[in-house]
Amino acid sequence: LVPSSAHGTNPASAQMVGLDVVVVGCDPDGNIDIDDLREKVAAHGTNISCLMITYPSTHGVFEVAVQEVCELVHSVGGQIYLDGANLNAQVGLTSPGLIGSDVSHLNLHKTFCIPHGGGGPGVGPIGVAEHLAPFIPGHPELGGSSTVGPVSAAPFGSAMILPISWMYIRMMGPDGLTAATENAILSANYIAKRLQDAYPILYKDSQGFVAHECILDTRVVKDSAGVTVDDIAKRLIDYGFHAPTMSWPVAGTLMIEPTESEPLAELDRFCDAMIAIREEIASIENGESAADDSVLRHAPYTVEAVTA
Repeated sequence: LVPSSAHGTNPASAQMVGLDVVVVGCDPDGNIDIDDLREKVAAHGTNISCLMITYPSTHGVFEVAVQEVCELVHSVGGQIYLDGANLNAQVGLTSPGLIGSDVSHLNLHKTFCIPHGGGGPGVGPIGVAEHLAPFIPGHPELGGSSTVGPVSAAPFGSAMILPISWMYIRMMGPDGLTAATENAILSANYIAKRLQDAYPILYKDSQGFVAHECILDTRVVKDSAGVTVDDIAKRLIDYGFHAPTMSWPVAGTLMIEPTESEPLAELDRFCDAMIAIREEIASIENGESAADDSVLRHAPYTVEAVTA
């Protein structure tokens, strides 16, 4: 079982090991649809291998019923795989085990200071509940009784990469790691609040908050002005920004994850750029220019073009 809000790699991973993927729907607020999950659990019963969830979800919300979700799957003998892609919204506040996960991978390249992008590396340990310990991969250099062979040539992974995460964790300490989580959540909510009058925020919780990321629904300006999410993404380059995640997990939207790393001045610079772009869109809506002739449609611009 894979919710439609889960990280995109989850169904791919399940397919690679020969499992049939059954998608669980989400409610209008972006949470897993509990009624749909109950129907899927009733229909497939003990044939359910696992539920793969991302917490907080890729919709940018903390699943309010996540423990109930886990209990439903456990009730038929299924396991919970928690994707650690968004662990930087958990550290110091909660944990996969508390949520109800049986197995989880922890993305060092997203939460613990390993460089992300430019070819990698994507790396991280896998943690399991006690009943799954016998199935942890072993290694001939370590001895032990594991019947599962190694998944890495080096017993403990890359000696070039892992010390970076170890040093980051040691230097941050428990309070620093918790503060990083809080800053990541605060930054996303700051952006959502500043931009909500310019662009609808697709998913919020019952109190109007998001998790560590937010989805801007830019589909509305395609309807009102013919401006696409591609136009906005290209125009952002002129303001000095690489566009956030585009058309995922919802087509035609922008998903913004500021993380804990950006200072307030940079958050404001980004928000100012998005608001300025919205004003450019308004000029199309007001009939002052056509979408095909607008600065948005032909962005980004070279130095030669803007200085000619």
